[in-house]
Amino acid sequence: MHTRQIVLDTETTGIDPKAGHRIIEIGCVELVNRRLTGNNFHVYINPQRDIEEEAIDVHGITNEFLRDKPFFHQIAQEFFDYIKGAELVIHNAPFDVGFMDHEFAKLNQGFPATHDYCQVLDTLVMARDLHPGQKNSLDALCRRYDIDNSKRTLHGALLDSEILADVYLSMTGGQKKLNLANQNKGEQASSGGGIIRLDSNRPALKVLRASADEEQAHTERLELVNKACGQSLWQQ
Repeated sequence: MHTRQIVLDTETTGIDPKAGHRIIEIGCVELVNRRLTGNNFHVYINPQRDIEEEAIDVHGITNEFLRDKPFFHQIAQEFFDYIKGAELVIHNAPFDVGFMDHEFAKLNQGFPATHDYCQVLDTLVMARDLHPGQKNSLDALCRRYDIDNSKRTLHGALLDSEILADVYLSMTGGQKKLNLANQNKGEQASSGGGIIRLDSNRPALKVLRASADEEQAHTERLELVNKACGQSLWQQ
């Protein structure tokens, strides 16, 4: 497994780059050795075209909001450098990768296809393998793995990436809380997500031993079990 993973999501003007639709938001969070580093990448992009009303209903990003945002060519190199060589973790990866390849190809600057410089892990495919026949949308996975997505009233690339990182860690190892690699122990404990270590100077635990009468009663009970069922597991 890659030590550096980028959990990535995009928002777009529509659903098909071949019909001229463009990326309007990119959100990424970085995982190194399965821990959040805080080295995120987030940008809104002016698509130089109108957003479909159906798309606005999904993500809430309007044409007016994007008018003063940078064009893709202005952020392309920074974005490429950020994800280069990492494993991309994406829910329904063909959608996002298709848009990314389309945007880079439009520049005619020799950027390679995403699969040529990154490995791609599709968490939708992973979820379908783990939970066949069930709903495997991001919201459904949050309910299944008890992950709080109450802030997700609309789709948003950065928030969805943060939620997907939590879902991915739950699906692949049971870790359900994300902690920045540079958090101190106090911050981890207060967030509820870190490992709480016991004080090495704590008093020794008191050991309660069975009395002679209790041991005798236990032995008599085992003998009754043996007569009824044969030698018990406790005596093997």
